[in-house]
Amino acid sequence: MELRESPRSPAGVKQLFWFFGIATTVKLLLIPAYHSTDLEVHRHWLAIAHSLPLSQWYYDETSEWTLDYPPFFAYFERFLSIFANLIDPRIVHLHHGLNYKADSAIYFQRISVIISDLFLLYGVHISTRNLASLKRYLVWVFVIWSPGLLIVDHLHFQYNGFLFGWLLLSISFIAQGRDLMGGFLFAVLLCFKHLFAVAAPVYFVYLLRHYCRGGLVRGFARLSVLGAVVVAVFAAAYGPFVYYGQIQQVIRRMFPFGRGLCHAYWAPNFWVFYIMLDKGIAFLLRKFGFNIPAPVASFTGGLVGDASPFAVLPQITPMTTFIMVLLALSPCLFKTWRDPRPRLIARSVAYAYTCGFLFGWHVHEKASLHISIPLALVAVESLEDAKHFFLLSVVSCYSLFPLLFEAQEYPIKVLLLLLHTILMWFCFCTLFPKNSKGSSRTSAVEQWFKLGWVAKSYLLGVVVVEIWGQFLHPYLLGDKLPFLPLMLISMYCAIGILYSWIWQLKRIIMLS
Repeated sequence: MELRESPRSPAGVKQLFWFFGIATTVKLLLIPAYHSTDLEVHRHWLAIAHSLPLSQWYYDETSEWTLDYPPFFAYFERFLSIFANLIDPRIVHLHHGLNYKADSAIYFQRISVIISDLFLLYGVHISTRNLASLKRYLVWVFVIWSPGLLIVDHLHFQYNGFLFGWLLLSISFIAQGRDLMGGFLFAVLLCFKHLFAVAAPVYFVYLLRHYCRGGLVRGFARLSVLGAVVVAVFAAAYGPFVYYGQIQQVIRRMFPFGRGLCHAYWAPNFWVFYIMLDKGIAFLLRKFGFNIPAPVASFTGGLVGDASPFAVLPQITPMTTFIMVLLALSPCLFKTWRDPRPRLIARSVAYAYTCGFLFGWHVHEKASLHISIPLALVAVESLEDAKHFFLLSVVSCYSLFPLLFEAQEYPIKVLLLLLHTILMWFCFCTLFPKNSKGSSRTSAVEQWFKLGWVAKSYLLGVVVVEIWGQFLHPYLLGDKLPFLPLMLISMYCAIGILYSWIWQLKRIIMLS
């Protein structure tokens, strides 16, 4: 029997803050490190929200970094801008603050992300409070010490941590049977960042079947209450822009489909294989004398194209990707419709984000966190889940390596991945110990956390791909084929994500 410790006890809370304190120390040490253009993006959004009236927020073109997040996130930037203005008014100056890189701006924005992670801490606390102590500690390790979140939020720079806090809270309330609160929190999350909407079909089907059950009258009454709550949230977010007659402009900014099928760095998803197949067929046809025109835009140049750059295969449209995501998601939706169980909601949400990552339009590599964070809640449920999470977590973290391309950050990202891998291994070996001979429990072979030869071979391939891209390619090829290391990382990680999608689907269907 596993030892349980009350999460509300002083000891439990103290341990949680120890986890968070260690993570915060690392984040503070990373403040002077590399940051991407996203730092300037969010600084400019601070300036927009502070300097302009609300009616002009989604029309501003002072910089190329136009506001393209939903209104709640814009309100969040407006809140932060109050303190930014007190620290350094130039941070929120719309014109003279362009590309402002003073220490005051960098430190303020970095620390604002760290402080906002308190909401992630709360989400982790609520979502794990009913777990046995050992399992609770493991989830804390996987989420609070997530190397992917450190790389994306505290090096590259974004505000994903507190958004995942909302997601974990929503999943937690639904898992506890508090459907209305879970739906409310998810609606709030969508008004912060619309990319979380990939899981909306799962929420819709689940709430319709689980919360709105109980006969026609009671079901309709609950559906009305749920609809009123969601409408109220969206009215609070978008109401002012409806009043100004700007809702079309807001939607246009949030969904810039002209950016092309893939991001500048190929996210490791299905479209990597499609791109390479198109290029391979075109190459062969040119060898046989066929006049194949060059594509409109080149993925290998690292640029975002406005058109689908396929020479032979059919062009891909946003509607095509939308249909493919729904088709991939449909088995999960059918399962949820037939058997809407609270304890499966974390799996279903993670699977939905896997479908969106694999088949979606203009997917960012950072979106792999949408898969790994919810699955951290599932990783401690069984040995099979632990093995899957171990592999997925390594792939997700490694796929983020190209975000940190400067030499001085290379040891940091390698160290983060190595420490995370070793820590996961230790945690899972502790959770699933090898039994002694004669034990009446499950056999040692079944209990011991031991990866199969396929998983070991795949993880060894990660090392090979990294050695080639970082060391052998520059030595052997120099400046030739500069796109090859990125392409190999993307294709190899795509294999791992594809495996994860198949494994999750099988797991959801088989669980009864």
